[in-house]
Amino acid sequence: MSGANGRAHWYAAYTLSHHEKRVAALLTGREIESFVPLYRAVHRWRNRCAKNLELPLFRNYVFVRIDARAQIQVLKVPGVLWLVGFGGALAVLPDSQMEVLRAGIGERRLEPHPYLVVGERVRITRGAMSGLEGVLIRKKNYFRVVLSLEVLRQSVAVEVDAVDVEAAPRPWVRGDSAQPPFFGEASRLRTM
Repeated sequence: MSGANGRAHWYAAYTLSHHEKRVAALLTGREIESFVPLYRAVHRWRNRCAKNLELPLFRNYVFVRIDARAQIQVLKVPGVLWLVGFGGALAVLPDSQMEVLRAGIGERRLEPHPYLVVGERVRITRGAMSGLEGVLIRKKNYFRVVLSLEVLRQSVAVEVDAVDVEAAPRPWVRGDSAQPPFFGEASRLRTM
């Protein structure tokens, strides 16, 4: 959907939880181009029943291709909470990324993965070094975790698969309300 002078771009619509497929169907019914990338997963319940499910690759998001002036039509769809933007302007998703994502859904096995940034502190989750924490770096096409021995002031880089790391919890810093101190230490820290 594009206006007379406008050009359609891809935007991300944030939806109610578990409403992605329903929102996409409603958007299609209103002739608004949308896309919900799905992946297949086997869900096992406590009673040992297993079922193959198609789940959204990006929870709570439906991608829409519209002219920015048509955003109100998307926001009127039941289940759509808002369109993603920054500083009052809608965030345009690159056409190239969307086309690659659309083409890759059928060809490759995709699944969600936590967002990790090069330079971020991560924890290794699998293998002999499971539990160690370091900084994620990239060298050529490979990810590496730099593990540091502060006492020796030495570091080593370990090559890892992206699926074998997770974001490490931030250490608590005095004055930081994001993570409270251990039980019983709050009063001691206030007196320092």
